[in-house]
Formats: sequence, structure tokens, C-alpha cells
Amino acid sequence: MPPKKKGKKGKKAQQSNQKRGKNVKGKGKGKGKGQQTSNEQTKKKTKNAFSVKVSHILCQKQSKLLEAVEKLNQGKTFSEVARAYSEDKAKQGGNLGFQTRQSLNAKFAEVAFSLPLRTVSQPFKTPFGWHVCYVEAKK
Repeated sequence: MPPKKKGKKGKKAQQSNQKRGKNVKGKGKGKGKGQQTSNEQTKKKTKNAFSVKVSHILCQKQSKLLEAVEKLNQGKTFSEVARAYSEDKAKQGGNLGFQTRQSLNAKFAEVAFSLPLRTVSQPFKTPFGWHVCYVEAKK
């Protein structure tokens, strides 16, 4: 005796089930092995961000950059100090906008993506010169 049919089969059945909100590829909607809660997903997302909104100050000489850092420590805003000290074309307060890891120099990306939100990095050197960066947001 052939097995009993359990309803629609094929793509039309899957599309129909998806429209009704049914989970097509598994049994039930509960958490499986690889699933995470929304809180865990949020933590992972900020830790492994795809892009960062970053500002920086670039100077050719370390001594000039250290003067800029001193001004930051005195309470000046990052954008004020960047306008006064940065030697790059991002003169609008050093704002580079959202950048992906691939769009940045490897050392710059390493620092920017590891930096906690709203903190200024320690000075670091790249082939472009000396930098400090400030991460405003991650996504």
C-alpha cells in the first residue's frame, strides 16, 4: 500500500506555506542549534561590524600628532582638532564617513574595527603618516 499524501508538494506548496508564515525547512519555529537570540545577534553585530563611521587626524610628523592628542586631552572636540591639525583632504573635521574593512589600510582597519564606540585611539603609523582615529558608529 503506498504512503498517504500529506498535502501539497513542490515549489507551490513551499511558497504557499511561506505566505502563511510556516517554517518550510524545519520542524517548528523554536531555536535550533545554530540559531541565536536577538541580544546575542546584536552583540555579535557590533563586535564584527561590517562598516564603521570613522574620523581621523593625519599628520606626517609624530610630534604634530602628539600636539593634537594633547588638545584632545584638554577637552577640545575631535572635529575641532582635526580641522586645525589634520594634513589630509578630509578637512571637514576628519570625518571619513562609513568605511568597510576592505576600503581602509590594513593597520587603520585593525585599529578602527577594534576600537570601542566614541573613543579616541592611541597614535599609530601607516604608510600615509601618523593617525589617531575616532569611531562614531558601527553597523
